[in-house]
Amino acid sequence: MSSSLRRFEILFPKQFNDGSLVSDEILGLTERELGRKFGAVSSETQIIRGIWEHAGQSYRDELLRVFVDIAVTAENQQFFHDYKEQLKSRFQQLEIRITTFLVEVY
Repeated sequence: MSSSLRRFEILFPKQFNDGSLVSDEILGLTERELGRKFGAVSSETQIIRGIWEHAGQSYRDELLRVFVDIAVTAENQQFFHDYKEQLKSRFQQLEIRITTFLVEVY
């Protein structure tokens, strides 16, 4: 028997756009918020490197991946829509990447 869930993955920067390091406190707060909201949260310790451009300026990122597998509901989708704006402010970013896709759990 399997169930369908939706995975929400968030890429968190290790540095603010000015190059200063994001504190472990900020990362931990964000993981705790997701854990409290959904009952579980997972993260990876490997570094994901990215390069992107905005308004003619090139940015390099080192990112961490955090994810939750949760029920597909309008409430959960709205949460991430709203949470993204909060994260952009918290991490002082022009953009925060949140991806989502269906997962089958056996």
